[in-house]
Amino acid sequence: MILVLNSGSSSVKFRVVDLADPAAGERGLVEKIGEPGGVPDHAAALEEVLDGVDAAAIEAVGHRIVHGGSRFHAPVVVDDAVLDAVRELVPLAPLHNPGGITGIEAARAKLPAVPHVAVFDTAFHATIPPAAATYAIDRELAARYDIRRFGFHGTSCAYVSARAADLLGRPLDDLNLVVLHLGNGASATAVRGGRSVDTSMGLTPLEGLVMGTRSGDLDPAVPAYLHRVAGMDFAAVDDTLQRHAGLLGLAGVNDMRTVLEHRASGDEAAALAFDVYCHRIRKYIGAFHAVLGRLDAIVFTAGVGENAPAVRAASLSGLEPWGVTVDAARNEANERVISPDGARVAVCVVPTDEEHAIAEQTAALVL
Repeated sequence: MILVLNSGSSSVKFRVVDLADPAAGERGLVEKIGEPGGVPDHAAALEEVLDGVDAAAIEAVGHRIVHGGSRFHAPVVVDDAVLDAVRELVPLAPLHNPGGITGIEAARAKLPAVPHVAVFDTAFHATIPPAAATYAIDRELAARYDIRRFGFHGTSCAYVSARAADLLGRPLDDLNLVVLHLGNGASATAVRGGRSVDTSMGLTPLEGLVMGTRSGDLDPAVPAYLHRVAGMDFAAVDDTLQRHAGLLGLAGVNDMRTVLEHRASGDEAAALAFDVYCHRIRKYIGAFHAVLGRLDAIVFTAGVGENAPAVRAASLSGLEPWGVTVDAARNEANERVISPDGARVAVCVVPTDEEHAIAEQTAALVL
């Protein structure tokens, strides 16, 4: 049995995975860590997690770590040196890596006798070619501070790409896909033959699509402009773009379900937020179609991608001349293939299962 931990800044999502019986095993979520009404810290959260599982049956622990930088291109057994390296990467993923680190520390303290494996969201995107990964800034500055496009949601992208190939009955190495991971964080990835060749997130998870609280793409001069004109220091600007932008900044709420409810009631801010969100997705689909040359399928996944028919329909609206069409009834029913039979570009809805993917990678490395 493998314990998979996805430790965020204020929550720990866990699952006990039996690879021989994927439907078995406990799973759950501990929320509000360090907040009123919640547990005091990650160590307490891990105690709560382990109280609900048979700790003696755990053979290994797999940890989701968002940013692996240029050093980590594959899962790695965690030791003190690895943990120090992940700490050095905190500035690149300030919302994510700290929770992962504290989760590792707490889990190693509770389960010191089993191997712990770090699985990195960035690893899948190590195949992005230099032309797509390189920012047009001073090359020496970029090299000194490791500034390049890393990409994220890689574990999810790899998993749903393989599942989409199974769903379509075609070899993965023969497919060109655009994978849309739409959750509170959101990204688009161009996948050619099972390998990432471009992605919307960049040096950090801030770039790209509109997200729950993150802005995604914007003019890089905006931070300096806000510093000059609004008197905001760069920490305040960063906080604004990371935690108070996206759907939250536009509509006052960060959950797409609530945005859709407000939009249906005539809320103009929610309607605009929805339109901006879907416009950005459509823009990336077009860009990545151009990158790939041939597009075989568009794959929606994660919370919004799997459960918001209105987002899928609006994001693909107008792409009919490119062979992208949606069957309205299939879309509303959240079927796995929502394009009409015989469509030139298949449109798929594939549930992600990052925990199972992390368990598989953990087992391959240490069991």
